[in-house]
Amino acid sequence: MRHVLVLVDRNPADGSVCRSTCALLTLARRLGSPTAVLCGPPGAAGVALLGRFGAATIATITRSELEEHPAAARVELLSHLVRRTAPVAVLVASHRLGQEVAARLAARLGSGLISDAVDVRTDADGPVGVQAALLGAYLVESSVTRGVPVFTVRTDAVAPEASPVEPAVERVDISFPPTVRAVRRIARRPAGAELRPVLATAAVVVAGGRGLGSRQSFGLVGALAEALRGTAGGSHTATELGWCPRRDQIDQVGTIVHPRLYLALGISGSVRHRAAMQHAETIVAIDRNPAAPIFDLADLGVVGDVHRVVPELLAEISRRKATR
Repeated sequence: MRHVLVLVDRNPADGSVCRSTCALLTLARRLGSPTAVLCGPPGAAGVALLGRFGAATIATITRSELEEHPAAARVELLSHLVRRTAPVAVLVASHRLGQEVAARLAARLGSGLISDAVDVRTDADGPVGVQAALLGAYLVESSVTRGVPVFTVRTDAVAPEASPVEPAVERVDISFPPTVRAVRRIARRPAGAELRPVLATAAVVVAGGRGLGSRQSFGLVGALAEALRGTAGGSHTATELGWCPRRDQIDQVGTIVHPRLYLALGISGSVRHRAAMQHAETIVAIDRNPAAPIFDLADLGVVGDVHRVVPELLAEISRRKATR
């Protein structure tokens, strides 16, 4: 059986394997025998989790370049493994780093790239990626016609399914060329921001928009996200007003999310915003305008002032946590 390379996501706070990797392994098993590419020390817990979700092989490597030059080093590593193992496909999570790595890898290999897949399967001609198109009105099936297919996957659209195996752990020996060091990481986010889940793969997303009224009020978004152990984001307008970092913008040109729970605070719901969050499993919207388009998508809509509703919601969350 041919191998499928899966780039492992790790939590930057503690090095644990992220849920997104379990989803990727679930899809990879449909295509072949998964090889988890693990950057950094494997650790017993990481090996056990990867084995639980079907990683037959774990290729590990610990080199400073992977930390200092995260995108370029991963592209070099994956291209090395593709040449060595001739996999049937490469699967990467669809977040900022994953999108960059996948695009550069496809260019390096001369292969086709299918981005933001919500499902991956195989047929007689090989791997097939399923993408949502036209605001989710259609599902489009695409396949690569040249080279090793590279997929980026919206992992929160995939329910991880365990399939335990005893993985073989292999250490990768590779020398990174000087070109890998052309760009290096010189700074990190503050420690508090590092602890939150990555926006593109977070299971809970809280987003704020113009309806919050000010940068100070936008703090309600972060407070609610922290209370729910989720990740904060914002609309295009909130980003343009400087209330939300550009990296946390949720729309067609920013980040596309697919969480289990999406809370929209003071967001009217432009077409570009709805296109990026409409596939959330459950959508809760709070806005004072009952005609806001966001309510057309919402599973639960609250017509009211976010400055009154959200503090009450936070107080209720605190009460329930206290009684556990």
